[in-house]
Amino acid sequence: MPSEKTKPRSANKTSKATSSMRILFADDETHLQTLMRDALTRRGYNVTVCPDGLTAVAALEKESFDCLIVDIDMPGMTGIEVIERARELRPEIDAVVMTGKPSQETAIAALRSHAFDYLTKPCPLADIARMLERVAAHRDIKRQLAALQHRLHRAEGDSQLVGSGNAMQSVQKLIEKVGPTESTVLIRGETGCGKELVARAVHANSLRADKPLVAINCGALPENLIESELFGHCRGAFTGADAARTGLLEVAHGGTVFLDEIGELPLAVQAKLLRVLETGDIRRLGDNQTVQVDARIICATHRNLEQMVEEGTFREDLMFRINTFELTVPPLRQRTEDIAVLAEHLLRRHRSDGVSGQLFHPDTLAALVAHTWPGNVRELANVIEHAAILCDELPIAPEHLPSRFGERQLRKEIREADPMTLKEMEMLAIQRSLQRHGGDKKIAAEELGVSLKTLYNKLNAAEERRAAG
Repeated sequence: MPSEKTKPRSANKTSKATSSMRILFADDETHLQTLMRDALTRRGYNVTVCPDGLTAVAALEKESFDCLIVDIDMPGMTGIEVIERARELRPEIDAVVMTGKPSQETAIAALRSHAFDYLTKPCPLADIARMLERVAAHRDIKRQLAALQHRLHRAEGDSQLVGSGNAMQSVQKLIEKVGPTESTVLIRGETGCGKELVARAVHANSLRADKPLVAINCGALPENLIESELFGHCRGAFTGADAARTGLLEVAHGGTVFLDEIGELPLAVQAKLLRVLETGDIRRLGDNQTVQVDARIICATHRNLEQMVEEGTFREDLMFRINTFELTVPPLRQRTEDIAVLAEHLLRRHRSDGVSGQLFHPDTLAALVAHTWPGNVRELANVIEHAAILCDELPIAPEHLPSRFGERQLRKEIREADPMTLKEMEMLAIQRSLQRHGGDKKIAAEELGVSLKTLYNKLNAAEERRAAG
């Protein structure tokens, strides 16, 4: 192993990501112990040197390290044995094997011990430095992944349905029955009532629970791109297809696909989806070959599919195919006994500091129970978030609720005194929904039970009417 003086000056530069790394080096060669301790310390690493495997294990029992560099041939305990013990004591550690007697047997042993890297002596310090950079990058990726998983869990919540009323208990029993099967499931219910949460509960109760659940909002996908999103495309399949893309149905291979608002799918795409359900084959746009996909299909809609079949906007054979097992999620106004427990659950999820004691003033709960909840649980979640922002100290009082709760009676009197046309009522509903959701047209369209395209058309028509006088 050459001395550090033979290395170019740039090799001494160590990134911030690696400079704070804690390294445990175990080797019975005294000169290597000295070299590694001095050279890596000068590079900014926190280095602990051990003369044998037993000493290294003792160090692992006392403190944690980011990287373990260990010689294979040492007295008392081999390097592979040290790594195996390190996996038990510190499963997060990245282990690197170093040997002066490279062979196929030692390489296989290192591979089986899940070593991060395999180095042979003499090993230039520059190679060790590059290896440590890779270890740092690997650990950074693991931290990012953990953070993303945490954020995803917070965004999605768990798959546990909240509510002890008879309505939700019935839904839960049906989920437990159909979950372990491979049957397609159709979830019906109003917008915002929790259809996706029910789909996640079905997936969590299935044999595919450890595989991906890919949720697709069919109503939010542009009509000219929905086929590509679902089935994928080859490079050059259409204008703008500069690279091949894997479709979401293929991404979900082995797991579950949740097709939310399936009633919004164009007829041409419905035909291709029917083929997937019947054969498991998909064909990417621009490709002549089919790909076999194994994914369970769960669908949801707030639309009347039977009426759409009569109108010719939904395929009857597809409706029968997705409706093997039907689950109906009751609207929130029909499960008022669950509003209090739902409100507390949503508040705890929103408050990262934890909450205890009395969370809501009795008058607040009375106002929540009296509300008709046209937006269902989604509307309740927004109301609780609004109240949590305004409330500095619990319990949440009525004045922390959005102003529409106090204005309900006044609006009723205004409606009774000044009758409106259907178009005026429609625009009022749109404006209120947009106001509730901060102008987010996508969420407003979902709450109103129309497609995003329909919402834009209605807004444009209203603007044209105003412009015309």
